[in-house]
Amino acid sequence: MVYFTDLVDKVSGIVWNSILLYLLVGTGILYTVRTRFVQVRKFPEGLRRMFGSFKLNGEQAGKDGMSSFQALTTAIAAQVGTGNIAGCATALYSGGPGAIFWMWISAFFGMATNYGEAVLAQKYKQVNSDGEVTGGPIYYIKACFKGTFGKALAVFFSISIVFALGFTGNMVQANSIGQAFYTAFGFDPLLVGAIIAALAAFTFIGGVKRVAFLTEKLVPVMAGLYIAGCIIVLFMNYSALIPALKSIVIGAFDPQALFGGAAGIGVREAMRYGVARGLFSNEAGMGSTPHAHAIAKVDQPQDQGVMALMAVFIDTFVVLTLTALVILTSGIMVPGAEGIPQGIAMAQAAFGLAFGTMGITFIAICLLFFAFSTIISWYFFGEVNVKALFGEGAVKGYMAIVILFLILGSFLKVQLVWNLSDLFNALMVFPNLIALLVSSGLVARAAKGEDIL
Repeated sequence: MVYFTDLVDKVSGIVWNSILLYLLVGTGILYTVRTRFVQVRKFPEGLRRMFGSFKLNGEQAGKDGMSSFQALTTAIAAQVGTGNIAGCATALYSGGPGAIFWMWISAFFGMATNYGEAVLAQKYKQVNSDGEVTGGPIYYIKACFKGTFGKALAVFFSISIVFALGFTGNMVQANSIGQAFYTAFGFDPLLVGAIIAALAAFTFIGGVKRVAFLTEKLVPVMAGLYIAGCIIVLFMNYSALIPALKSIVIGAFDPQALFGGAAGIGVREAMRYGVARGLFSNEAGMGSTPHAHAIAKVDQPQDQGVMALMAVFIDTFVVLTLTALVILTSGIMVPGAEGIPQGIAMAQAAFGLAFGTMGITFIAICLLFFAFSTIISWYFFGEVNVKALFGEGAVKGYMAIVILFLILGSFLKVQLVWNLSDLFNALMVFPNLIALLVSSGLVARAAKGEDIL
């Protein structure tokens, strides 16, 4: 198992450090330029649309799709998960405070990328044989590349996303819940995984209606509670806030000034873990959230594109940043020290210093809601691709495998689960980014307000 973990880590490191880090940020820069900084120009409109359509009990989703707000909350449910707590802590541990800076950079450009994904998903969404609206990268990839190449690229993406999100990704979510509840309450992670799997199965059976029903209620409440908790901690640690912000900037360009070589962290590590964990958190360019944005009922594709860029902002610049500042202001990270907790345990320790046992419990409960909402969204994204590849009859088998992986993920070693997730995330990103690069002109026209339908 140790050998396999190291092997996966090495392969994943080669892909991320040598290729994907530059390709992801490069695509975001291209979209930012071609859309004339759509994430800045359309940000006020995004705020208006998001708060203007805010509802905890909106219209019922059905075969004809979801409301724009339901699609947004489903996307945020996928984005705001363990990546915002456990993933943030992992990035800080492996890449230092500077990793947060590179998360910000990748997220800024990623807002434009996510805008493009939503626009393309809306443009090329389909109505299947039973009248159900569906969409996602598998459809816009085939629209970009005709013939055998397009079909092969779309199939590769679909298989990758089923493994990346439906299987290994959901293992990460279950793993983090299991570890959090073990730390907070001493519960057996396997028992926690079995309970999560049972609740998930109940939701999966309800289909898109139940997904929309849960996400539009869970997401605003869980995000509000977590943000409030973080703000309270930061008020308690106010004297360390400015030094924490300074460490993020300094660590991005000169980690040795912070660590003196004790932790072995350099600029490359800060960038690698910042971009990798940033992608896992906000999913911009990954090709996952377009499945939700595709079925939003809007007048023009760019209407949902504006909502999509807000999802990245909330995920990274609000929720993830608050997590990072809570950890950094707690003083729990001591460069080169032994015994620094990893993953979710680091976040729990930081909140525990502020609130005692209640802090550890608070994170466990928040993570339960964060991760569970991500599980149901990722299952839905994978299901879209299973249907496209194998038909409706394959859904029950896919559901059974996801439930099994949720149970397995709850007690497996943390590092192996994260490494597998990194690897499969990379595989699904490539075909999606290729389609995005080819389609940048179409998205640029949409950003100018042109009718592209």
